[in-house]
This record gives sequence, C-alpha cells and structure tokens, in this order.
Amino acid sequence: MPRPRLCRKIEFNPSITFFKPQGIPMRELEIVELTAEEIEAYRLRHDKNMEQTKAAKKMQTSQSTYQRILISANKKIADALINGKAIKIKVIT
Repeated sequence: MPRPRLCRKIEFNPSITFFKPQGIPMRELEIVELTAEEIEAYRLRHDKNMEQTKAAKKMQTSQSTYQRILISANKKIADALINGKAIKIKVIT
C-alpha cells in the first residue's frame, strides 16, 4: 500500500495558469504540467530568493523533499523552454 501523501503549505495560487510559445497553435504543442507544490517551491527559491532551509520550513516539509520538488520543477520548466512546450500550472481547488 503506498504511503499517504502529506499536505504541504502552499500560499501561492496563480491567476495565470498557462504559458505557451508564441505563434504555435495549442493543438501542436506538448504540455508540461507543474503541480502546486512545484510552482510554490520554484516561487520561494527564485522569486522570493529564499534559502532551501527557510523555504522547506515555510512549506512545512523536509529539506530533502523540498529539494526534490524544486529539482522536478526546474526540469519541467527547462524542458518546456528548450523544447518549445506549453506549461500548465495545476491550481489548488
């Protein structure tokens, strides 16, 4: 039986949830999905310039889990930018 997923503290719920390369119709694009956790970790590190320790505490998770979430977000964003894919951000409902 898989381990239950923990609730992490996420303060950011973006109003803009989709980005795509200009001039390419959506039907021709692959979509990369960022979770709410990934966009929050990315925001804390790159927009708020938080150290890993402080950001992990703010999200109420361990440093190693925070780092894993951030690495996943960075890989997805790099894939979208380099390979011309759309980015969809899953919002908290």
